[in-house]
Amino acid sequence: MNTIRSVCVYCGSSPGHDKTYVEAGRTLGRALAHSGLRLVYGGGTKGIMGAVSEGAMRAGGKVLGIIPRFLMNKEATESGLDRLDEVVITDNMHERKQRMFEESDAFVALPGGIGTVEEIVEMMTWAQLGHHRKPMVFANIGGFWNPMLTLLDHMRGEGFIHTAHQVQPLVVDEVGSIVPAILSAASATGTPTEGVPSIIEKM
Repeated sequence: MNTIRSVCVYCGSSPGHDKTYVEAGRTLGRALAHSGLRLVYGGGTKGIMGAVSEGAMRAGGKVLGIIPRFLMNKEATESGLDRLDEVVITDNMHERKQRMFEESDAFVALPGGIGTVEEIVEMMTWAQLGHHRKPMVFANIGGFWNPMLTLLDHMRGEGFIHTAHQVQPLVVDEVGSIVPAILSAASATGTPTEGVPSIIEKM
């Protein structure tokens, strides 16, 4: 029996310049819903964040938004939040990220900015420290994450990722392959917290 129930998606609260980013968010939201997986995300109703939640909700999926109080008027609208199945309002970013981790069985980074990088890198850091072994995915839409992946290879090659076997995010180029990759990784390892997912490229 599959143990993936909820997937956390990190992404930009802005749409970015390439319209394929927003469409990828919408498509991923639908894919999660069609697979019976709950979306856990930052609660935003704008940009790629809004597209992911909209895609999931329109497809009948469950959505949990977790947002700090001080970002409610910046990244979301009250009417948009009211549409979500569940909303958790935190006092700060640290509480938000901790709650997102606790509620999720896997993590996906769609295109985004500094906040998105910080969030997925923190999950990689925790994996390196042995805090979790949940699947982590770089949704490499249009090669967006290529510079980041090059940097990770450079750090690994220079000997700064000492437990590289515990920091092996899935790299998936096609949005339609993200959910299958997560489910395959979870199936191969038994549970999201046992074993380490392998790298999957150009799916």
